[in-house]
Amino acid sequence: MATSEIKGKVLNDIVFMGLRSAIGVIFILHGMMKFNPGFANFLPNMGIPPEMQIPIALAEVVPGILLIVGVLSRFSSALLSIIMIGAIFHVKGAQSITGDGGVELDLILLASALVIMIAGPGRISLSQAIKKIPRCLH
Repeated sequence: MATSEIKGKVLNDIVFMGLRSAIGVIFILHGMMKFNPGFANFLPNMGIPPEMQIPIALAEVVPGILLIVGVLSRFSSALLSIIMIGAIFHVKGAQSITGDGGVELDLILLASALVIMIAGPGRISLSQAIKKIPRCLH
């Protein structure tokens, strides 16, 4: 294998680690804000019962953490993709790409989560270090 091929593979793994980390941090921060009691008061305006506050917050925080460490990355990305589709269509109503109620950030997060779901976490991940985890769960 040529030196440039080796550098390319290492760079790909670093890029996937960076992508996982960036998405993970964003979802952890957004999920932590949802533990605020004000979020529970906001949920009925969207037709969602206030009791869903904790499950919604955990559905962002836990996959965010799993993405950063690189365990169950495909499953976590799939869950976050579902959350982003809900945010785009249910919460924001897919009204516009930019501006008030724009979905540009949601689309970027959805696309990034789909990339990880399809391509996997890369070789710089805990699931890669623990070879006993089935490949479909990486």
